[in-house]
Amino acid sequence: MNRRAVLRLGAAAAGVGVVGVGWPSAAALLAPGQPGRLLRSQTALPEPYRVALPVPSRLAPVRTDSTTDHYEITQRVAELRILPGLPTPAWTYGGTFPGPTIVSRSGRRTVVRHRNDLPQPVVVHLHGGHTPAGSDGYPVDLILPTSGAMPADHAMPADHAMPGMPGDVAAGERAYAYPMNQRAATLWYHDHRMGHTGLNVWRGLAGFHLVADDESDALPLPRGHRDIPLMIVDRSFAADGSFRYPVTATGGVADAYMNGVLGDVILVNGAPWPVAQTDPARYRLRLLNASNARRYRLELDPQPAGGSALVQIGSDGGLLARPVGHDALELAPGERFDVVVDFSRYRPGSKVRLVNRLGSGSTAEVMRFDVTGRDRGDDSAIPDRLGAGVAPLAPQRAVATRTFVFRQRRGGAWAINDLAYRPGRALATPRLGTVEIWRFVTDFHHPVHLHLDHFQVLSRNGGAPGPYDAGWKDTVDVRPSEAVEILTRFTDYQGAFLLHCHNLEHEDMAMMADFITV
Repeated sequence: MNRRAVLRLGAAAAGVGVVGVGWPSAAALLAPGQPGRLLRSQTALPEPYRVALPVPSRLAPVRTDSTTDHYEITQRVAELRILPGLPTPAWTYGGTFPGPTIVSRSGRRTVVRHRNDLPQPVVVHLHGGHTPAGSDGYPVDLILPTSGAMPADHAMPADHAMPGMPGDVAAGERAYAYPMNQRAATLWYHDHRMGHTGLNVWRGLAGFHLVADDESDALPLPRGHRDIPLMIVDRSFAADGSFRYPVTATGGVADAYMNGVLGDVILVNGAPWPVAQTDPARYRLRLLNASNARRYRLELDPQPAGGSALVQIGSDGGLLARPVGHDALELAPGERFDVVVDFSRYRPGSKVRLVNRLGSGSTAEVMRFDVTGRDRGDDSAIPDRLGAGVAPLAPQRAVATRTFVFRQRRGGAWAINDLAYRPGRALATPRLGTVEIWRFVTDFHHPVHLHLDHFQVLSRNGGAPGPYDAGWKDTVDVRPSEAVEILTRFTDYQGAFLLHCHNLEHEDMAMMADFITV
C-alpha cells in the first residue's frame, strides 16, 4: 500500500475529500523528521553530564487491607532545582517531578486519592491501566482546586462543548480505583484535563506506576537498584528558570505551536542530561517517552561489541513473548520500552552516552552511563522465553473493522474522521468480549493511544508490523501518510473511553474521540 493508496483509503473511510481540506504538503507528509516547533530557552543551558541521575521515590500506601492498597497524593506547586542557580516552579504530584512511583500487584486493587491544591482543575489518567470508566480520567471529570475558586479559563472551548455533558466534577479531591486485573507492566500517570493536558504535563504532572506479578517475578531479570525507570522529556526554560510554554490567555497552546511544542533541554527523571553510575553488570531500563511531542531514536554510544546493545524485554503492556535485540529504539510520546543493557560488555571506566539520533545540538544528547562500579556480581539473565500472555489475537475472530483518519481539518484543528472532539459523541460502540480491527490512517506523525485495553499491531500499510511493534501496545507511532491496523479485544468494563493522538498539543486541539463499550 503506497502513500497515494493510503490517502484514498483514508478519504473514502471518512467520507471526505483530500484536495483543499487542510492536508500538509507532500513534502511534509513524507518527511521523516520531528513533528513540532522548537521553543528555545531564554537562559543559558546547563552543561551536560554534571548531575547524578535521580530515581523517583516509591510511594508507600497510607493503609492496606485484605484486597486493597490505598495511596494519597497532593497535587501542588513546588520549587524545583533543575538549572544551576535558578528555581523552577512546577506543578507536581507530591512535590517532585517526576511524581512518586506507585508499585501495584497484579490482581490486587489500588486506590489513589488525589487532592488538588493547584490553582486549576485537573484530571488524572493511568496510562496503560485496564480501568473502569469512572476512574479512567475522562477529560471533563475534573477535580476542582481545594480553594474552591473556579478559574476564568475553566470552560471548554466552544467547538468542544456538548450540552448535557458537563463531566463528573469533584470538589477538591477524587479517589481513583484501579482493579489491576492486568499483567506486570511499566505504566505512568499524568494529567488529562480537556484542552489543558499539554500545559499541565509540561509543568510537571507525570509519574510512574509499575505493576508486578508472579510471572515477571519468577524470571531472572535485573532487579533492585539495577531496575531503573527513566522518564525522558524535553523542556524549555524562561530567563527566571521557570518552564517556558507558548500558552494563550485561555490556557491553550499558541497557534504557531499547534503541531507540538519541542524543548531544547532533555530531562531524564527531572534532571538535565544526567549521569548514572553503573556496575559492569546487566541493568533493566524502563524507558518512557513522556514528552509532549518529541520523538526519540535512542542509541548507546559507543555500541558494545558482540551483539545488540538494547535487548527489549517488554512493551507498553508488559513482557514480550521473547526478547528482541535492537541497536536503536524509536519512541513516540506515550510509548514505553523495557530493555536490558549489559554494561559488563564495556571496559571499566567507560563512559557510555545514550543519544538521540532524531535530535540535533542539545537535543541529540540524553544521558550518560559511567561504568565505574566494582560489583561484578550478577545473577541475572535474559531468558529465551519471557511472557506467556502474548498469544496473538486471531484476525478472523474480528467482528468489525473500523477506520479512523487522523488529520488536520479545514480551519486548522486536529481531528479524527474530520470531527473535533465532543464529550459524549461516540465514534464506535464495541461490544464487550469481541475482537475488532481498528485502522489508523494519518496525514502526519500521530502517536495513537487507546484507553481501556491493550492491542496488537496487525500490519503497517498492509505489510508486516514494524520493528518496534512487538507485544501488547497501548500507543502506536503512526508515521506520515501511513495506515496501521491493530487488533484488540474489549473486556470487563462498560462506559465511555478515549482514542486520541498522544502528541499533547494535537490532543488539546481536539484530536480525540470517544468510544463506548456496551
